[in-house]
Amino acid sequence: MTYTEKIHQGFTHPIDTADPRTLAWLIRRHGLEMTHLSRGSHIGAIFSLAEIMATLYARVLQVRPQEPDWPGRDRLILSKGHAGAAVYAALAERGFFQVEELKTHYADGSRLSGHVSHKGIPGVEFSTGSLGHGLAVAAGMALAAQKDGQTHRVYCVLGDGECDEGAVWEAALIAHQFRLDRLVAVVDHNKMQSLDFCENTLSLSPFAEKWRTFGWNAIEADGHDVDALESAFDQARQNAGTGKPTVIIAHTVKGKGVSFMENNILWHYRTPQGEEYDAALKELEAQRP
Repeated sequence: MTYTEKIHQGFTHPIDTADPRTLAWLIRRHGLEMTHLSRGSHIGAIFSLAEIMATLYARVLQVRPQEPDWPGRDRLILSKGHAGAAVYAALAERGFFQVEELKTHYADGSRLSGHVSHKGIPGVEFSTGSLGHGLAVAAGMALAAQKDGQTHRVYCVLGDGECDEGAVWEAALIAHQFRLDRLVAVVDHNKMQSLDFCENTLSLSPFAEKWRTFGWNAIEADGHDVDALESAFDQARQNAGTGKPTVIIAHTVKGKGVSFMENNILWHYRTPQGEEYDAALKELEAQRP
């Protein structure tokens, strides 16, 4: 059985990756398998991002898998690059490259590095992983598009712990200064970072109000509800012309989908092996759409 057959077995109907619920499940299933095979980490972040990535790639982003460099495409920057497996999985399932390649994640010589890389990978705009840099890159892309009279949008997905970085807020000020209303930031607000809860490290509260004070349109949504996310992205699109960039604060659960991983700080770096892998797989298979 190939890697692809292993992941896709059990579907009793054609796999519809344009359905964000199906795509979110596939992102989690791939995330479990990829980190298991590679003995890599960041599964908690991969799982908390699943619906955000699925909604973006199934319902929001204007992209062409067979023409990844299409000039009119929307741009996506995953600033929290350590969750790159979620992007790789979404891209593969949407047809940017073969699903079978996902089994090489983190392996020596693989182009699918642990932190997301654009090198030779169709659909990835920018290599990330050094936290705090993605929003500045996205703002620069949005400013360039604005100056060139282009109408595509630029999306940037950040972590909440990443928002401890001063560079995030410098980029937020720049986006407001240049009225980048086609720039949309999405914060995966799972309330945790690498070693502890955000509140115990550096409190972000009042989070939405901080963004509003920096001149942004701030929307809060359930980050595991694809309908709520789609509505938030619709509101962001309607914001074009106001001169304000938009941030969607997506409330999520780190490790979402596997009970013993949820809100458990161990699963920022821990890799699923042995009985833990078997238990996680059983829980995910029970959620198959």
